Amino acid sequence: MSIELTFIQVVLATVWVSHARCFAWFFAMYGHVTKIILGIYRYCAILMVMNHSRTPRLKPLLDAVPPGFLVDTPWLRARNIDPKSIHDYVARGWLERLARGVYRRPALEGVHFGSGESWPVLLLSLQRLMKYAVHLGGESALDLAGHVHYLRLGERRRVQFYGDVPSWLYRLPMPTEIVVRRRTLFGDDLAGIEGSDVGAGATLDVWRWPIQVSSPERAILEALDELPRHASFENLDKIFEGLVSLRPKQLTALLGACRSVKVRRLFFVFADRHGHGWRKHLDSSKIDFGSGPRALIEGGKFHPTYRISVPEALIPAELQESKADA
Repeated sequence: MSIELTFIQVVLATVWVSHARCFAWFFAMYGHVTKIILGIYRYCAILMVMNHSRTPRLKPLLDAVPPGFLVDTPWLRARNIDPKSIHDYVARGWLERLARGVYRRPALEGVHFGSGESWPVLLLSLQRLMKYAVHLGGESALDLAGHVHYLRLGERRRVQFYGDVPSWLYRLPMPTEIVVRRRTLFGDDLAGIEGSDVGAGATLDVWRWPIQVSSPERAILEALDELPRHASFENLDKIFEGLVSLRPKQLTALLGACRSVKVRRLFFVFADRHGHGWRKHLDSSKIDFGSGPRALIEGGKFHPTYRISVPEALIPAELQESKADA
């Protein structure tokens, strides 16, 4: 009897030990599985937080930047969009990289900005989004207002920006040549810089952003400043012929703010030559023409009134005769 009990006890003990080992293994494996599941949960939670932190910055970006418009890295960083997010936006097609440090929101389907008229989008991006102090001026502003009626055949179109621009502007692949001039002609005086809806293109109508552009009164003075190296007397003479409706009050203010004696003298050379109705409302006696003659071009003739050398064709015959008689 005692032998049978002992045998039963041994069997029960063996079974208990075996089950105990199984339970121990189970709980050990359960612990490992639990750690793995917790790790996956934590990883997903981190991804959710990252996505949550990035997504709210994407919607304001898309709301602020019209399709086809440009922004640069400083603009993006000012809105807490870090380089990693920028790279992610490019990879997902939300932004296009045009050059180092400059990006474009992709244009709408069927809208292309690769034509020669892509400069309005560039200029509006600089003015309205990135807040650069720059405007369209000179002959380009006169062209926009309809005062230029000729084409330079075989030449790449030139568009003149006046003001401060970022360095990346010169790296952009553009079908037009962007010529940048400082605003030194008028200093800090912004008189004559106005908003214009002309030339922005139908694709921009929904935004109603006018381009900041020189008025014809300011633009013609900027254009005269390009003489003789970057503009021709013949072309400006043709443009002046069409400037029949300039505003004398704004002209007087701009001539007073103009810092160039050369420009003031040239303006009156052309103004007297064409004799538009607004000329009689300008009092040249109140204009500072400086002192002494100004030699501007080789082989030119000195204008007897304004004492600056210009092509002989710009000097009225009666003035040439009076000078010869004297």
